[in-house]
Amino acid sequence: MFNALDHLIVAVRNLDEAEENYSKLFGFKSAWKGEHKEFGTSNCLFKFKNTYFELLAATGTGPGAALVQHHLDNTGEGLIGTVFGTEDVEDVAGALREKGFHFPDPSDGEGSNFKDKKIRKWKNLFLPPELTRGLFAFVIQHTEGELIGPKLYRPASISRLDHLVIQTNDADGFIKIYRDLFNIRLSLDKIVERWKARILFFRLNKTTIEVVEKSDDQHPQDPQDKLWGLTWDVESIEQAHKRLLSEGVDVTPIKKGMKENTLVATVKSHTHNVPTLLIQHLK
Repeated sequence: MFNALDHLIVAVRNLDEAEENYSKLFGFKSAWKGEHKEFGTSNCLFKFKNTYFELLAATGTGPGAALVQHHLDNTGEGLIGTVFGTEDVEDVAGALREKGFHFPDPSDGEGSNFKDKKIRKWKNLFLPPELTRGLFAFVIQHTEGELIGPKLYRPASISRLDHLVIQTNDADGFIKIYRDLFNIRLSLDKIVERWKARILFFRLNKTTIEVVEKSDDQHPQDPQDKLWGLTWDVESIEQAHKRLLSEGVDVTPIKKGMKENTLVATVKSHTHNVPTLLIQHLK
């Protein structure tokens, strides 16, 4: 059904400021800066090996601007949405309708790049609330144009998304949607006693979706999911750490990760309220 975690969306107040901060954090410039006139939003995109990252700001009037502004007013800046990629959005819509879900037909989208005036086009399928469970999530099929990332990801820069963390109060319900309906592979289902939590790992296009259910926060009668944070993969965490400090980014000392043969460091600034971890998988 889905072939990728296509991109993540972060709501920000000032797009220029956020672009500058994330350029420092990632170690390279954005690939795209444009607008969605019909939605009242402007965006900035960073391309990685396995996904892309979207900063989204309200700069006009429309449903997108209303969504961003509502999030800023109630929650502040931070992760606002996840987008799943597909090669055939009509096929996804048909498969979900056969399961009894109801939603509008896929809609066309278009964006223009301020940098070079290029156009990208796509089709969106916005998922119904019973599938998103509190998240803003939709499906996208890219139909025209492409997003070009760096020719080379340096060892000191971020190259790919390692995993996305989602909090839930209903892990069983999450599995029914993401594994049984969306056909995303569930690679781990484990109780971690010291955290008093149940941990799920879903794998999609070499990207992990980590889902955490705390034992004291189970309310299946009111299932709800919440985007929490991101972990980014770097080739050399030592070089990345040194680069970030030189850019004025606050980052914790490097330490051994919870997973064997990993090193991690937490980014404490420039993230616009997105909990952010860097990880290096030692070979």
